[in-house]
Amino acid sequence: MHRLSRYLPVLDWGRRYNADKLGADLVAALIVTIMLIPQSLAYALLAGLPPEAGIYASILPIVLYAIFGTSRSLAVGPVAVISLMTAAAIGGLGDQGIDYATAALTLAFLSGAFLLLLGVFRLGFIANFLSHPVIAGFITASGILIATSQLKHILGIEASGDTLLELVPDLWRTIGSINWITAAIGLSVIVFLYWVRSGLKPLLRRIGLGPTLSEMGAKAGPVFAVVASTLAVWAFDLTGRGVDIVGSVPQSLPPLTLPSFQPSVLTAMIGPAILLSIIGFVESISVAQTLAARRRQRIDPNQELIGLGAANLGAAFSGGFPVTGGFSRSVVNFDAGARTPAAGVFTAAGLAIAALALTPLIYFLPNATLAATIIVAVLSLVDFSVLKRTWRYSRADFAAVSATILLTLIFGVEAGVSAGVLISVLIHVYRSSRPHMAIVGQVPDTEHYRNVNRHDVITDDSILSIRVDESLYFANARNLEDRIYDMTADRGDLKHVILMCSAVNEIDMSALESLEAINSRLKARGITFHLSEVKGPVMDRLKTSSFLDDLTGKVFLTQHGAVRCLAETAQTYPSPSRDGVSI
Repeated sequence: MHRLSRYLPVLDWGRRYNADKLGADLVAALIVTIMLIPQSLAYALLAGLPPEAGIYASILPIVLYAIFGTSRSLAVGPVAVISLMTAAAIGGLGDQGIDYATAALTLAFLSGAFLLLLGVFRLGFIANFLSHPVIAGFITASGILIATSQLKHILGIEASGDTLLELVPDLWRTIGSINWITAAIGLSVIVFLYWVRSGLKPLLRRIGLGPTLSEMGAKAGPVFAVVASTLAVWAFDLTGRGVDIVGSVPQSLPPLTLPSFQPSVLTAMIGPAILLSIIGFVESISVAQTLAARRRQRIDPNQELIGLGAANLGAAFSGGFPVTGGFSRSVVNFDAGARTPAAGVFTAAGLAIAALALTPLIYFLPNATLAATIIVAVLSLVDFSVLKRTWRYSRADFAAVSATILLTLIFGVEAGVSAGVLISVLIHVYRSSRPHMAIVGQVPDTEHYRNVNRHDVITDDSILSIRVDESLYFANARNLEDRIYDMTADRGDLKHVILMCSAVNEIDMSALESLEAINSRLKARGITFHLSEVKGPVMDRLKTSSFLDDLTGKVFLTQHGAVRCLAETAQTYPSPSRDGVSI
């Protein structure tokens, strides 16, 4: 049972389910359902799909995640960034005669299959190649793009484009045809939703409602906006005055659907599906781990891949589009008291009831209201402070964030996230290709060895101790050679070189060949080459080669032991700056 529950977490939390958890989950589900109805419709609009697709994408995927996922609070469904990426991915297929809805199903299917494969083969570490500063930059740029793309619905004008360079000129070109009634609705809803975030809950408390009801009322703010704007359009017949509405929405449960298996469609969708999957997983796992830490719970990243993969496959076969764990709804789910993933199942049930009974009521819902909901939600994602933080801490990270933001805004989300991944990898490779290396000496009256440029240490003219603070591999092997040759060039009394390997976790074949070259070149100068503090796995690998047999010196267990064995005359090496921290 324990082994099975590892792959089916529902068996773990399900057997300990009780009435207390049921009550907490039902309350959380009610609050999240109220929040999700307008949000799901809005994200379908953002993805360029019929509004019912947002409801469908929030039913079966939630249930499947509850079975396979490990987070007790994560709420899975459509989110802003993934919806934008979906729109960008399927937008170009209309010219090929492929239905957008079918393309979205195919994208969800490929995304689900990719995530499932990563989970089965435990390859979740791939997402680590996208650094958090780059993710922050991408989400900031995406928030700007999303908000800009929704201005056409707020203003009631025609505009198109996937990048800022396309959207802004098109919006400016049609700015003279603003529908002022639509604009009044959209701007009023934006103002109302911003007020709801901070003002509605205190107001409800002042009129006597309890904390739970006040919280539910505040979360239901978008629903109030939906009801009020829908009634206004219906009562004053605003459709006849140019206000765009949602229109007829099928009154049914999610249908059984099939993605396209045409080679041309699969080929067009596979690249966007991979990028979308990685972005979705990084966003989801970040939220899940943050919430789990607050309750001292554990998240299994590889099982999360399986849960998200199953959720996306569910979306593909039930009329939806790609989904992931959403930040805002997950936080609401957590704060509302959700104790288990059953809260998600109850939320799915609530949405199913809404799909069956409430869809006729949103016929007159203006698109401007949904656009306002999106704008208010995504502007909270825009965080330019990341530029200031990275500028102060790391110029390389600042360059990566800046490039990601600019490329996303100028060339679109796919180019932005692709560049972000590439830049992250290149920065890592660049940094590791130039590892920090230091000449070290003994801290007096201790067995510790520290950088001679930072501490007052004891050294010996006949011994050069070098610490390398990076694993050795093909990208930095030549740099290692050159640096050691430079360090030994002008030392006439030098007899021993000790390479301190305490920070070396790996030595690949290229680095091994460099160590052999260093050993040979130092031998020609009458200098013996030694290693110290070599880790067990690295030593095991070295023993499979002839390097240890050809080594002119020895491999020492500790740096102090090496120096004591080899020392002749010792002297104190004064430090130009004693900060007491750096090593």
